[in-house]
Amino acid sequence: MHDQRVLVTGGAGFIGSNLANHLAVDNDVIAVDDTYLGTPENLSEAVEFVEASVLDDDFPADVDVLFHTAALSSRNMHEENPQRGCRVNVEGFVNTVEQVRKQGCETVVYASTSSIYGSRTEPSPESMDVEAHTGYEASKLARERYAEYYANHHDMSMAGLRFFSVYQGFGGNEAHKGEYANTVAQFADAIANDEAPELFGDGSQTRDFTHVEDVSRACELAADYELTGVYNVGTGESYSFNKMIDLINDTLGTNIEPKYVECPFDGYVHDTLADITKFNEATGWEPEIGFEEGVRRVCEPYLDESIDA
Repeated sequence: MHDQRVLVTGGAGFIGSNLANHLAVDNDVIAVDDTYLGTPENLSEAVEFVEASVLDDDFPADVDVLFHTAALSSRNMHEENPQRGCRVNVEGFVNTVEQVRKQGCETVVYASTSSIYGSRTEPSPESMDVEAHTGYEASKLARERYAEYYANHHDMSMAGLRFFSVYQGFGGNEAHKGEYANTVAQFADAIANDEAPELFGDGSQTRDFTHVEDVSRACELAADYELTGVYNVGTGESYSFNKMIDLINDTLGTNIEPKYVECPFDGYVHDTLADITKFNEATGWEPEIGFEEGVRRVCEPYLDESIDA
């Protein structure tokens, strides 16, 4: 993508800011964020930041491409306030698409979620039946249905990307998320500070961990190819939390044992794994950062600190 005027909603958040910074190298990028979950400190100077909500009606909408990453991005946020979750994740999506559509934008890439697949050790294809078990999942499925409407009724390119366990680490743009950050970031930070990370159950749960740089490339390709439909963005490999802890300890040169606690959530997803065939065939995209390399990148800032000390 080159010389395009681009809007990234949730643009000061974790995924949104990485995407905005990535795109700003070759494009005119506007990042809109209400700073509830994001911070403009995540953005490079090349990105124009506008503090606004996706529920507002006065943010810049005269763009060529919309990347909609704004959301209340966790199950817990939704369960605390389902009405707010619906307004932000569903109404905010419709409001934003409507505004850019009326300004002539025909290409939208938006964040969905892999949570709707539930717990699976087998690769999850986009074609499988899914259902909502949380308000968060319901809101993302609603986005997918509204995207069908815009594709069918308004002939827009509407690509929904079902992200799998996106991470970067507190040394990147994830620190502001705190307890809502990916477990890789949280556990590496705990171990680097000589604290025992808390794992639910026995630590055997698995995730398809996907580095945010690969996610940013996927978003850009979805726009370049003007895709419509839903697509998985993962690695096609899964790692247990116990293995993750081992990799973090090996990288940091530590030997911190985790603390195993009872899971406090009903319907906790134990395992995830992406089938990325569809997106690969559509764009040629493949993940470039394997999990061991990803863990090294997460841990690298802590190693640099120890050298400086």
